[in-house]
Amino acid sequence: MARPRPPRPPPPDPAPYPRTRRRREMTAEQTPHTFQVDLRGLVDLLSHHLYSSPKVYLRELLQNGVDAVTARRAGDPDAPGRVHLRTAPGALTVEDSGIGLTEPEVHELLATIGRSSKRQTLESVRSGFLGQFGIGLLACFVVAGTVRVVSRSARTPDAPTVEWTAHDDGSYRVRTLPDHPREEPGTTVHLTARPGTEEWFGPERVAALARDFGSLLPYDVRVDGVAVTDRPPVWERRQPIPAARQADLARYCRERFGFTPLDAVDLDVPAAGVRGVAFVLPGAVSPAQRGGHRVHLKGMLLSERADELLPDWAFFVRCVIDTDTLRPTASRETLYEDDTLAAVRDALGDRIRGWMTDLAAADPDRLARFLAVHHLGVKTLARHDPDLLRVMLPWLPFETTDGRMSLEEFALRHPTVHFTRTVEEFRQVAAIAGAQGLGVVNGGYTYDAELVEQLPRVRPGTPVAELDADTVTAHLDTVDPDTELVLAGFLSAARGTLEPLGCDVALRTFHPVSVPALHLDDRAARHERAREDEQDQADDLWAGILGSLRGGAPRARLVLNHANPLVRTISALPSRELVGTAVEALYGQALLMSQRPLRPADSALLNRSFLDLLRWATHPHAGQGEGR
Repeated sequence: MARPRPPRPPPPDPAPYPRTRRRREMTAEQTPHTFQVDLRGLVDLLSHHLYSSPKVYLRELLQNGVDAVTARRAGDPDAPGRVHLRTAPGALTVEDSGIGLTEPEVHELLATIGRSSKRQTLESVRSGFLGQFGIGLLACFVVAGTVRVVSRSARTPDAPTVEWTAHDDGSYRVRTLPDHPREEPGTTVHLTARPGTEEWFGPERVAALARDFGSLLPYDVRVDGVAVTDRPPVWERRQPIPAARQADLARYCRERFGFTPLDAVDLDVPAAGVRGVAFVLPGAVSPAQRGGHRVHLKGMLLSERADELLPDWAFFVRCVIDTDTLRPTASRETLYEDDTLAAVRDALGDRIRGWMTDLAAADPDRLARFLAVHHLGVKTLARHDPDLLRVMLPWLPFETTDGRMSLEEFALRHPTVHFTRTVEEFRQVAAIAGAQGLGVVNGGYTYDAELVEQLPRVRPGTPVAELDADTVTAHLDTVDPDTELVLAGFLSAARGTLEPLGCDVALRTFHPVSVPALHLDDRAARHERAREDEQDQADDLWAGILGSLRGGAPRARLVLNHANPLVRTISALPSRELVGTAVEALYGQALLMSQRPLRPADSALLNRSFLDLLRWATHPHAGQGEGR
């Protein structure tokens, strides 16, 4: 009997070692790594490229001191509040009575870039701080080769004094000073200048920067024993005599902005957390020109060129504000564009708009002085604000055939308000239209045509129409039919002369009599003339295309004044050639009176007609009987 075979053992693992290796590889792939930071390079990047000027180092020092005092007073309201600066050749010391630091906090907050005490251990009072990013101390390396911080914490009884010394190569050391060189809690920062930066440590330079950055800070800030704070701000000082307050505001504006303001607008907007004043520029400026607005954040100067603070239409003011709601960027030199800034911008715009409305109701003389200089800014706003346009309508000036006046006054004088879209069109007809009683507004200046077109919206029932050549001609007196019949030959010669120039001829009687001819055209006529000029210079294919685009557009028109003695003399000339030359001369004179740019063909016509008239004057019988 055959013996049964023993059961086979399970096959060995074909790849035990590779499987273990795969586990190790997977574990290594899943293990997180830490960025390796070149501290020296990072210090150089932040201290030299984050900030626009070395002067910000002093702002960062003031900011750290003020934040430290704010943190200490959060738990001890009676704690002293001072930040004192002392200058020395090539060195600066900044001492504050703030909350101070322990040794662990020095390691965590000073030696860890990006860690902010405001975000960590002092979160409960963060809203009162100026800084937000925890990298401000690095700004000191813009001018300093060594930064030494000596600090004693106010939160820990009998806390030892800690010293942190850092160098611009990125190295630092921390040690405890058992002998307590600081008798009171707080922090002292010692800076030693880098070679070539000693000028930033001079007493006058430090005092000037401290006044500029810290004049509105709420604590006692001194430079070499001299106070630099000046509180309350000039716009918050109440005086019984308004003229005295205006004088103080004007003096501040001259010191900070370099001009004497035309007026001042209070910008007290509690809902937006803003207090300040806007100064009206004394002269007109371009809408494209953006000036620097000064923004203080909780008293510390943040920016001198905060162009985004006001709406674009408010280009006629420069303002200074103190706010506790806006956010700075990482460099703390500009404002962070967010919903809060947009809301503040709208609130400040509403305040300036309300100031103009108040002037219209209570002080029209001040409003008139303001609009005489800055009407363009108001017109910019009024385009999109019918309510403001309705309020400003009696005050906004426009150029018209009756002189410079408001649309309200002009509409009362004329049953229909006509307007031109270009300055050239207005100049063509201004003198003639005014003499005929035709009211025309020059809409060629920025926004004027748009505002005239909106006139019926704010003044219902007011007819508004764009002026054209037919309207002007219709307001001129016609010539007696019998007289026009007698002059038919003259008119035929005149029309034949100007036909190649795309210009018709009409005969009317109008004032002033001294004007022999009036050149009228409109945009449609100019477009047609440009099309014809292009067609004459184009190749056959393009000329055919342009020719197919010709539509019954009106042509330019030369209106001859039959009341003018010169026109009467020319109409009686026996020579058709001399009539043509004289009509060309009248056409050229009318073009010059319209003050519009001359085409090359127009300039050639002026020269030719002038030479022909000289030839006729010197040789009166030359060419008689010859055709043109």
